[in-house]
Amino acid sequence: MIGIITGDIVGSRKIKDSWLTSLKNALKFASDQNNKWEIYRGDSFQLEVAPENAIKTAAYLKACIRINKPADVRMGIGIGDLKNKRKKLSESSGDAFINSGGAFDSLKQAKVNLAIKTDFPDFDEEINVLIKLSLISMDSWGVVAAEMVKLALENENILQNELALLSGRTQSSVSEALKRAHFSELMEMDKLYRKKLTQMLSK
Repeated sequence: MIGIITGDIVGSRKIKDSWLTSLKNALKFASDQNNKWEIYRGDSFQLEVAPENAIKTAAYLKACIRINKPADVRMGIGIGDLKNKRKKLSESSGDAFINSGGAFDSLKQAKVNLAIKTDFPDFDEEINVLIKLSLISMDSWGVVAAEMVKLALENENILQNELALLSGRTQSSVSEALKRAHFSELMEMDKLYRKKLTQMLSK
């Protein structure tokens, strides 16, 4: 069982190419440097993740791209089996890839920038409602909020005063930015997603 995130950059032709460096660095970090990612057709990408990390990784990628305002990213998360593993991710196959493509294709009609698809429709319905609610905040992240979310996810086990030192900002401005980004609520959603996923997979 793996997770596949399929995505593309919104309005990439209208913005400068700083998003490309951000995307490459984000994919390298999110894949734990194991290079299970690929950029193709200029502004589209795929990334393999552990299923339990899918939501957090999607939030991380979004933060990395939204630093390059007005850039944004659309992503479809697919959870499922891997059938044929090839050296190139785009040449591999299995339910995870089919589900990821299906989730990505559903974005325009649903008018959202993030969705998940598994082989369990009830699970999908529940988690996609949570995702829609989280996007109310994520889709409005400004540059500073996105920077702080990125930094917080890269350094998950450190305190806010240490984040402040890393970012060169005051602790109060870091705290305010994370509050504006609804970071703690996002982490609560991630925790609930992991719990529901574990329950689903153990059935």
